[in-house]
Amino acid sequence: MAPINLSTTYLGLSLASPFVAGASPLSDHLDTVRRLEDAGCAAIVLHSLFEEQISQRETGRIRNMDPLDRTFASVVSYFPEPEHYAHDPDAYLEHLRRVKAAVRIPVVGSLNGTTAETWLKFAPLVQQAGADALEMNVYEVITDLDRSAVAIERDLRQIVEDLKRQLKIPVAVKLSPFFTAFGNVARDLDRAGADGLVLFNRFLQPDIDVPRLAVWPRLDLSDSRELLLRLRWLAILRGRVRASLALTGGVSTPTDAIKGLLAGADVIQMVSAILRHGPAYFSVMCDELRRWMESLEFNQLDAVRGRLSLANTSAPSAFERSQYIRTIADWTAWLGYQAYVAAHAEDGESARPS
Repeated sequence: MAPINLSTTYLGLSLASPFVAGASPLSDHLDTVRRLEDAGCAAIVLHSLFEEQISQRETGRIRNMDPLDRTFASVVSYFPEPEHYAHDPDAYLEHLRRVKAAVRIPVVGSLNGTTAETWLKFAPLVQQAGADALEMNVYEVITDLDRSAVAIERDLRQIVEDLKRQLKIPVAVKLSPFFTAFGNVARDLDRAGADGLVLFNRFLQPDIDVPRLAVWPRLDLSDSRELLLRLRWLAILRGRVRASLALTGGVSTPTDAIKGLLAGADVIQMVSAILRHGPAYFSVMCDELRRWMESLEFNQLDAVRGRLSLANTSAPSAFERSQYIRTIADWTAWLGYQAYVAAHAEDGESARPS
């Protein structure tokens, strides 16, 4: 059998394996970056630079609010002080240059924001600093009840089109699943020129501190329970959009990664599992993927990727419907069996139906 080849292509970049370090503090220090590469990480997405950092430095305002205006004091107080971010805008660009010089694998810049002005102004600087690609993380919970889904999607598409006109490097869009018709949004961004779609962003859910009558942020590392939604949409989109597909969130084990590849992911972005186990976990992921592929006599990822996507069934919508009906039917039968067991156990009878 030919040697197992884990190489893949993402955003037009050739990678040695499908395992990528997602945007996180993992990229904040050069020694950690080198350890990631040594362990088999195939590319690194830098920790995000936030729109609010840029606007505060340039205008002294955060989301058009003056921190010194008492009217906005309580809202602005939730944003970190500038010194609490890992890098300010200038330091971010310098850190990007240093990471590029420290490793041979691709380095992807990451911008996190909501308004077109910030993307357009800073994205070219990320390109000039040497990024191999840009990941735009559109992190916004829409609380304006007058803002329509059409307007939200139109603005997102416009940002992608404007970025693609300015940049030569590939652009990936990190998305949330909370759209009325996510498949249509994905196809629209694909047609607008997005080189990649990253599924999915995790909206952090604030909790309520009852004794203090306060809202407080809560961060939990992701685990396999978050994987299924991502698998579903990877399987739906595989073969139906031109853009590369990245899975992020919910990959805790090698089996999780294999599922993602079978659904249709080009790459697997990892953060939580690496924070738990350390950079060496990339070696574990690569080794286990090779072992699994060898057991089934697959020698390259093209034989795996999208094998279980909806594009490989003749009637995708019927397939989804049939799986739903079968799941409900099986669950109903299981509940009936459990009721039978409970009823006969009380009578001292055998707990197995004839």
